[in-house]
Amino acid sequence: MPAREDIPSTLKRSSAKAQDTYAKTHDSAVEQYGEGERAHRTAFSAVKHSFEKVGDHWEEKEQKGPSDAKAAGGRNTRAKTAGGVDANASKQHLMDVAKRLEITGRSRMTKAELVDAIQKANAASTRKAASK
Repeated sequence: MPAREDIPSTLKRSSAKAQDTYAKTHDSAVEQYGEGERAHRTAFSAVKHSFEKVGDHWEEKEQKGPSDAKAAGGRNTRAKTAGGVDANASKQHLMDVAKRLEITGRSRMTKAELVDAIQKANAASTRKAASK
């Protein structure tokens, strides 16, 4: 397994299950593709299948599956990634996440706007946690 120090900081602040998902997938990908970016992308893809990014950490999703159009389309798709936000979740779920992240104006947002706002809030949370 990769040393726990090598696991990305957002996963260090997440459950052991999220960390194990990343580590096991990363190790398998290293055996298949060798160490490098492809192994890390593969490991994050596995995390995004079962977890969503909320603030500065990853939480288990209610339902497993691709989190956005990029994950559903595969590596060669031109679709955009939602950066760990479960863009395929219901609008109500996104509203609940936005409320937890204290995103203002969420009640007037479309689903796409909620995804964007959550991505920005997650990035800000991660930056804040990393600077401590």
